[in-house]
Amino acid sequence: MHPHIKTLSALCDKPSRIIVGLMSGTSLDGLDIAVCKISGAGINTQCELLHFITIEYCDEYRSKVRQIFAKEHGSIQHLCLLNAWIGRYHAKLVKQALSSFGMSKRDVDAIASHGQTVYHCPKEQHGLADFDNATLQIGDGDHIAVQTGIMTLSDFRQKHIAAGGQGAPLVMYGDYLLFTHEQENRIMLNIGGIANLSFLPKNAALSDIFSSDIGPGNTMMDAFVQRHYSHLEYDKNAEIARSGSVDLALLNALENNAFFAQDFPKTTGPEVFNLDYLSHALSTVSKATHNSKQQSIAPQDILRTLCEFSANCIADAILKLSEHLHDVMVYVSGGGIHNPLLMERLENKLSESLPDASMGSTELLSLNPDAKEAVLFALLANETLCAKGDAHSEQTNMPSVSLGKISFPD
Repeated sequence: MHPHIKTLSALCDKPSRIIVGLMSGTSLDGLDIAVCKISGAGINTQCELLHFITIEYCDEYRSKVRQIFAKEHGSIQHLCLLNAWIGRYHAKLVKQALSSFGMSKRDVDAIASHGQTVYHCPKEQHGLADFDNATLQIGDGDHIAVQTGIMTLSDFRQKHIAAGGQGAPLVMYGDYLLFTHEQENRIMLNIGGIANLSFLPKNAALSDIFSSDIGPGNTMMDAFVQRHYSHLEYDKNAEIARSGSVDLALLNALENNAFFAQDFPKTTGPEVFNLDYLSHALSTVSKATHNSKQQSIAPQDILRTLCEFSANCIADAILKLSEHLHDVMVYVSGGGIHNPLLMERLENKLSESLPDASMGSTELLSLNPDAKEAVLFALLANETLCAKGDAHSEQTNMPSVSLGKISFPD
């Protein structure tokens, strides 16, 4: 038996495991690093977040990724080179984080790396008869394993697609294991570049639980700020958006997309909701009003309208899911939680139409809302390493719990 196989067997027999979850989102703000102590597996999983940090990316990282991110065409050479470069870069950040926590590689059993999404392409998006769902995350796990000296699990989304899923969102696995509740209807809302949610009604059968993307979160707002306010990466505290007003014609044009009428679960990405999408909406408004509307809307008004667009997309999805439920609790995580205007608009919309609903961050569940996605990938790795069986394999929304490829450090 190869020593690596013995290592895996011994790892599964441990009473608990230290797994470092890594998440790099489409906002490109930084690498989320969550050190988790996990025991058990499946519905018996227990998870404790020991340490968490987000290490901000350097400008070089953002520049290199943006050359190919969410673009239909680009350099194959750059993509090839970046796959290894990101793996090594993420490994450097992991070692930096562990040192700050007073930990070494000997204290860690495994790393769970999401990688950097550069293109997400479900069949509904590309429409090509000869191809199915596809997605691509780079930052090779072998490089992380060799550079850190720690076994690494990576490339989680491919198995989901191979088993019949769309590759996203994957949050349902961890949300199901950690947050289902017998007495509370829960919606686990994550507002990243794209907003997604997990629907966890109380006393529900497994078949009633699902995760779904629901539309743009921060992605269009951030991209607009980066283009029109070159010194900024995002609209801190929504200061620019608060100075503007909603343009109703533009808002209506933005909301005119077949994606919003699709049944849950569904998936999308910045490949759809981007500045080209905004430009098309502005052009539609201009043609409808027979004037140069695209030039007449002030940047702060466009940004305010994009914020309203995200709030509407999220609220509409929650209201649709909560139509026949009472006492719904929405737990929010992700970068969008730091946009006070977005949170205010979302809370107002829900209180107007769903007065018995409540909303708060996952801090109420003793989980840092910024750490949630990194923690969930640590949970996915734990399932791959230690789950006793594939209890979810027949679920179309959750086709497999054995996700991720294993890379050994030597």
